[in-house]
Amino acid sequence: MTGELSNLFITLDFSTIVQVVVLGFIGGVLSGFIGSGGAFFMTPGMMNVGVNGVVAVASNITHKFGKAMMGSKKHGEMGNVDKRLGLYLLITATLGIRLAVWINSLLFHGGGDGHGAAKGAGANLYISIVFVSILTIVAISMLKDLMTKGEEGAGPSRKIVEYLANLHIPPFISFKTADVRVSLWVLLPVGLATGYLAGTIGVGGFVGVPAMIYVFGVPTAVAAGTELYLAMFMGAFGALNYAWEGFVDIRLTMLLMSGSLVGVYVGAYGVKVVNEKYIRMVTCLIIILCVLSRAISIPMYLRQLGMVDLDPGLDPWFNNASKYLLFASGITGVVVILANVIRAYSARKKIHMTLAYSRTRS
Repeated sequence: MTGELSNLFITLDFSTIVQVVVLGFIGGVLSGFIGSGGAFFMTPGMMNVGVNGVVAVASNITHKFGKAMMGSKKHGEMGNVDKRLGLYLLITATLGIRLAVWINSLLFHGGGDGHGAAKGAGANLYISIVFVSILTIVAISMLKDLMTKGEEGAGPSRKIVEYLANLHIPPFISFKTADVRVSLWVLLPVGLATGYLAGTIGVGGFVGVPAMIYVFGVPTAVAAGTELYLAMFMGAFGALNYAWEGFVDIRLTMLLMSGSLVGVYVGAYGVKVVNEKYIRMVTCLIIILCVLSRAISIPMYLRQLGMVDLDPGLDPWFNNASKYLLFASGITGVVVILANVIRAYSARKKIHMTLAYSRTRS
């Protein structure tokens, strides 16, 4: 290991271990529920507990393989995975991941003062800015779509789907499970963007899932399941690329895995019993809070790079404010999801008991 990487990994005390496991569980619930992979929560969360941004992305995308495999299996049992669509997206997703790893590695070695908390500040700033920019666009788009839907059961907007269909750009590929027909020239850029963002910030699902829903016209549950299937392959490819650069902390990967494998089953069940519009509403709220959390930390990285003149003593305040907001949003989101899952489960149980009682009376 080179001198630059020798002190890259943090010391894991009890408090840090607990926080990373909690991050994994919350990310797992969100992953199964909205098909995002949960990385939009786990990557910034690890950065808040002291993990360098590139290591957080690398360890997160490595753990993505196992969790996505379990999540896609659960969705597959419910008929929510279009494997053919996932493999077509993978064609360019691998190119996007490779590009992201190269940029993050370049910025890590070139940004920061070379020691202490500022090491890799250039990559940390880049990851945070991309995170805030992309997820702000996603949140605004989802919020706008939610506000234009008056009735409870309204589905997502089909304006983009209909516009692209009218352009008629062959060749078209048909996907049976998703029940859509999409131009190859639309599929390839989406795959590239999904891979690039998965490799940059670990949040490929927040391009892949909305694209499948709003651009391809895929049902929300199938989009979530297909994204997890795609994430399984992207996780494996991303892990190999980041491991080659020396950025994967296998300890963090295993801690995230221990929490997320439990959470992903809860989230996947939630997709089955919770109203589709409610899924999008909860997703939008959590994204907005996570974006605000990451934005709070940006001044800290700007100071570490010498781009703004701030008191170094403010760094802990920026980091703690970012961390508390992130954990508050994640825990609140999980509580809301669990409450609805429990309510739906209880309602079904009462129906079964009533039917059973009726049969015994007849």
